[in-house]
Amino acid sequence: MKDHKNNENGNITASLEDDELPFEREEKVTVEKLKFESGRILMATIGALVYAIGINGFVVPLGLYTGGLLGYCQLLRTYLVSYLHLLPGSVDISGIIYYALNIPLFFMAKKRMGKLYLVKTVICVSEVSLFLTLIPIPAHTLINDSLAECLIAGILCGGGIGLILRMGACDGGMDIVGILLMRRHKDFSVGKLSLVMNFILYGIMLFLFNVQTVIYCLIYASVSAMAVDQVHSQNINVEVHIITKHSCREMEEKVFSELGRGLTKWQAVGAYTEESEEMLYVIVNKYEVNHLKRIVHSYDPKAFIVASTGVNVDGHFLKHLS
Repeated sequence: MKDHKNNENGNITASLEDDELPFEREEKVTVEKLKFESGRILMATIGALVYAIGINGFVVPLGLYTGGLLGYCQLLRTYLVSYLHLLPGSVDISGIIYYALNIPLFFMAKKRMGKLYLVKTVICVSEVSLFLTLIPIPAHTLINDSLAECLIAGILCGGGIGLILRMGACDGGMDIVGILLMRRHKDFSVGKLSLVMNFILYGIMLFLFNVQTVIYCLIYASVSAMAVDQVHSQNINVEVHIITKHSCREMEEKVFSELGRGLTKWQAVGAYTEESEEMLYVIVNKYEVNHLKRIVHSYDPKAFIVASTGVNVDGHFLKHLS
């Protein structure tokens, strides 16, 4: 899936096909890989718990709606319980409805994404639905300030979703659609899609509820979307220059396979030592820098690495999701 090319200066580069995503590369399962993914699943579980706490602890007591697919599920719950007087009880059934509506999206994920991503998505959606069903909803708001509760709810829910996404998983709903759209649009983000879906949902709510409820929902949605992108955003690019005397093809292949990034390299000479060296050049996102350093230092502990944050990239640059 990687295409190695020689440019005009004889530099070796590698690029990925435009439609290849990190979770589509099936990797060999090893004990180290299982341990790594187990840790990521644990962190995603924490994200699911934080998200559910934000919903049941702050959003629901305020009488607000989260937006996205869960927001539609909450509207359906309100219709069934409050208007049709069906399914009475203290348990919030919106989590159950949410899980049922996600089943078709599981099949979408199976068709378009890898097995590992699907497994982690099913786990996270199941956990979110379970937490939403089991976590008790306070009879009254925890803070006597609606605006403060909106902000706290947005930070908790957005941070929880962002953590799930950052761990290479998904909490289902529109996030699956958002992740698929990220492959088509370089500047697209899951938070932006969430915000658009919220505006559509809250437009409908204008005909059902009072304006004050909609305004607070919009405040929550905006804060949540920003929190998602702050935790998960992969568009903070880092330019890395590596000067090493021990560059080898094995190290380059490891960068290709583990990071999915291309390298450009050229010969250099130390001005003081007059010794031959190689300079490697690569663009990664901020979450990949430490992984890149570990790879390089495993071959050359004395390698000189310079990283510049926030560079602009024009052209083909694959936005990784985890």
